[in-house]
Amino acid sequence: MNFCSQCGSGSIGLQVPVGDNRERYVCTDCSEIFYHNPKMVVGCLIEHGTQVLLCKRAIEPRVGLWTLPAGFMENAETAAEGAQREAHEEALAKTDVFGLYAQFSIAHIDQVYLIYRARLTSAETIGAGEESLAVGLFEEHQIPWEELAFPVMRKTLELYYEDRRDGRFRAHSGDIVVNPEDRARPVINMISTD
Repeated sequence: MNFCSQCGSGSIGLQVPVGDNRERYVCTDCSEIFYHNPKMVVGCLIEHGTQVLLCKRAIEPRVGLWTLPAGFMENAETAAEGAQREAHEEALAKTDVFGLYAQFSIAHIDQVYLIYRARLTSAETIGAGEESLAVGLFEEHQIPWEELAFPVMRKTLELYYEDRRDGRFRAHSGDIVVNPEDRARPVINMISTD
């Protein structure tokens, strides 16, 4: 930060505010505190019969790889509304969102993912939005597992197919932890409840 958005001062520094326990950016002139909190990523696991919808990314990070439609939550929308909006922006998908399916905390990149189950209301309307190179409906055996963009999306799909085989959908919560010495193999700690 270079300037205080409250008073316009250029005197911003890191300090532990009174009553807090960690460093924050604070204006040394007016004492305004600037909190930097994790970003919320919301998305949909969209079902159409026995198929799920995936998008091929047209933007960084991970251009050209497949993912569930998801993105950053906006102000003045609920998490479910944001997930539905992202599905429409990325895949032109019209959906009925019917429940939170999985939540993942990814502390090393300051993100929390909320993935909702949703039903595609019409397969004829899907297509690549501005952030997608392509979209498609996939059976489990057609999922491009080695071309998935993010570990969180792979884990969500694995949980989904496991639940589908068991004939019951559970709520899932987990932490994705990356070891700096082996970034290619994140550790995923999960809790699943009925």
